[in-house]
Amino acid sequence: MLFLDELPEFDRKVLEVLREPLESGCIVIARARDKVRFPARFQLVAAMNPCPCGYLGDPSGRCRCSPDQIQRYRGKLSGPLLDRIDLHLTVAREATALNAPLAGNETTQLVAERVAEARRIQLQRQGCANAFLDLTGLRSHCQLLPEDQSWLERACERLGLSLRAAHRILKVARTLADLQQAESIGRAHLAEALQYRPASQSN
Repeated sequence: MLFLDELPEFDRKVLEVLREPLESGCIVIARARDKVRFPARFQLVAAMNPCPCGYLGDPSGRCRCSPDQIQRYRGKLSGPLLDRIDLHLTVAREATALNAPLAGNETTQLVAERVAEARRIQLQRQGCANAFLDLTGLRSHCQLLPEDQSWLERACERLGLSLRAAHRILKVARTLADLQQAESIGRAHLAEALQYRPASQSN
């Protein structure tokens, strides 16, 4: 796992280098007449503030960033790089109450067991995790009803998402179905997977 905190603060050229290993799971180093290929499959987890000051959207109204400042801050991340990140989540600021009740009613152990079972299902079905499905595996194991396929295609067109993003949405939806031990991908799985994918931006 590679965790990058304050993602926009990294040099853009450095971040762009991550695109190749994120896509292919390997990296090629060329020196003179030789090329060496190294395995480089990793899970990328990144965090960033919503704006330079970090308070955009906060109920306190403390954010004083201008739209141009926010755009420049977010513009440090290219569309192709963001396209390769499957889940985009906004995390609200935590309350300052020291004894605030825990959200949800599932323990970490129960969630871990569900994840392990979903992974077992994937390995038994196709021999790899959903994230590593190629195009042939995608067509075989992520089939949709015709009306759901049309719905997803229209949604991707409306959001300006690439074909790569659509394929990643299918993989996430397949995983959501596996977590529920559902045999096929339903409209609810597609809708939830879409919620984790921001609309396209040109950078």
